[in-house]
Amino acid sequence: MTTFALPRPTAVPRRTIVGVVAVAAVVCLWSSFALSTRALETTGMTMGDAAIMRFGVPAIALAPWIPRTLRRLRGERVRVIALVLLAGLPHFLLFAWGAHLTSAALTGLLVPGTVPLFVTLLLFLAFRSSVSRRRLIALGAIVVGIAVSATLTGGPAGPDGIAVLMAAGFVWAAYTIGLSRTRLDPLGVIALVSLTSFIAALVLTAAGALPSQLFSGTVDVPAWGAYALVQGVGTGMLSTACYVVAVKNLGSSITAAAGALSPVLTALVAVPLLGEPLTAGLGIALVLIVSGVVAFALAPAHAARTSAGPRR
Repeated sequence: MTTFALPRPTAVPRRTIVGVVAVAAVVCLWSSFALSTRALETTGMTMGDAAIMRFGVPAIALAPWIPRTLRRLRGERVRVIALVLLAGLPHFLLFAWGAHLTSAALTGLLVPGTVPLFVTLLLFLAFRSSVSRRRLIALGAIVVGIAVSATLTGGPAGPDGIAVLMAAGFVWAAYTIGLSRTRLDPLGVIALVSLTSFIAALVLTAAGALPSQLFSGTVDVPAWGAYALVQGVGTGMLSTACYVVAVKNLGSSITAAAGALSPVLTALVAVPLLGEPLTAGLGIALVLIVSGVVAFALAPAHAARTSAGPRR
């Protein structure tokens, strides 16, 4: 009697599993970042206060790693360090400013939603990287979604807020490329970004460039404590660590695309939490951008190469 052996199921690589779990955590944490930043006005905190808490908590918590991180910087290229530092105060201020001008759902949609577009653009400009036709179509859907969001959502201040949020997406895309090229480990990246941004935030608030209640003695302790937990621990440490792990295991393009799924969660939670309506314009933009980033993630990265002659 002839017996046939069933094929063994293909094991999923451990790196893929780790990367997927890290991306799932990033989606949830980014959603909480968008929601808490949009709700900043209701807490009485200023942008300067939020920046101090956002970067101060991880900077203090990771103080033991700072000397080692500074030593490892000797082998890093200045350009890579500059790109990594963009994830700190520059991105935070743009993100918070855009959130102030728009809604939580639009904030959570445009920043991660435009990152794949800007990553592809930067890689093409810097390295002339080819892009597959399917990815170009997916990026086209993202562009149309951005145009829809600019025309059908946001109210009078919408266009300004959309422009600021797109700038935040561009900054995060540049950081993503730098992150894929740095030799720092996840804790080193968090320590470096948090320390430099914390110092910069303190200097700017002390100089009066950023408004703050910290130096006026009118601190709302409960609000600061809650924000320290959500932004300092959740966004400042956990989301950054998970994002670094995801990029290292899945690559910058896939991570940037998968991270753009957080707008779905943000838009749904913003309805009961912040009382924001889920309008038709936002719904159309959400479908276009999210479907675009999913198609982008599933499409081959590079255009297929054909040759008339034999391969050698």
